[in-house]
Amino acid sequence: MEFHSASRQNGTNVDYISDADRVKIVSMRHVIEKEDPASKVADDATLRRFLYARESNVQNASELYLKYSKWRQTFVPHGYISETVITNELKKNLACMQGFDKEGRPIAVVILNRHKPCYNALEELKRYFVYSFDKMSSSTSREQEKFAIIADLEGWSYKHVDIRGYLAILEILQSYYPERLGKLYIIHLPYIFWAAWNMVYPFIDKRTREKVVLVEKKDIRTTLLNDIDESQLPEIYGGDLPLVPIQDAVVPNVPPN
Repeated sequence: MEFHSASRQNGTNVDYISDADRVKIVSMRHVIEKEDPASKVADDATLRRFLYARESNVQNASELYLKYSKWRQTFVPHGYISETVITNELKKNLACMQGFDKEGRPIAVVILNRHKPCYNALEELKRYFVYSFDKMSSSTSREQEKFAIIADLEGWSYKHVDIRGYLAILEILQSYYPERLGKLYIIHLPYIFWAAWNMVYPFIDKRTREKVVLVEKKDIRTTLLNDIDESQLPEIYGGDLPLVPIQDAVVPNVPPN
C-alpha cells in the first residue's frame, strides 16, 4: 500500500512558527551547532518538536537533540535501517501500517502476540522499531508530523511479556522521536496486562501518558471510529483496509536515496 500526501487532512500547519518559538529555535541552533556542527542540517520543524518535548526549555531541548544526534550517528550510521539486518523481526509481521486518522496521522497497528522475549535478540528488536518509527515518520506530512498507533493485545499472555523490550522501545520513542506520537490506543486488554503496565508506567513521561488510551473490548469500535473513518480503519476492527505489514507499505523516499 502506498501512502500519498493528498490523503492527509486537518493537521496542524508546521510551516507556521510563532515569533516566540522562532527566537528559541535560533537559541537552540547556537547551542547544538557549537557542540555538533552536523546539526546545521536540522530544519526548524524538527527543532520545534524537541523544544515542545522539553516544555520550551531551550537548554533541555538542546541536550535532548544532541543526545538524539549522537545516537543517530551510531545506531543508524547509513541514515536508515536496512531490512537485511532485521530479517527475523520482519518475518513476524509484528507491525502493520495503513490509512490515516481524521487528523491526517498515519496509522500503525502493532500485534503484540506476535512477539516473544528473546534476550539475545534485543538489538534486532530495537532496530526493527527504529525502522518502523522511521517509516511511520516519513509517511507524515509537513501539515501533520505525528502518527497514531493501535497496540493490539488480543491473545497476549505471560509468554509474550517482554518488559526489557518494551522499555527499550519506549526509550527510543520518547528520546529519539519526540512529539511524533499523536495517540496510542491499547486494546484487547487481558487481565495480566495490568501487572506489566504497572512495571512500565513509571518510565512513561507525562507528555506520552497524555496520548495513551486504554480501551475496553466493548468500546473498541466506537473509540476507533471516533478518530478514524471506516474507510481508513483496518478490516479486523470493522473497517475497509486490509492489514499491510510495515515492510510492504510503500512510503516515498524510504529508504532514502
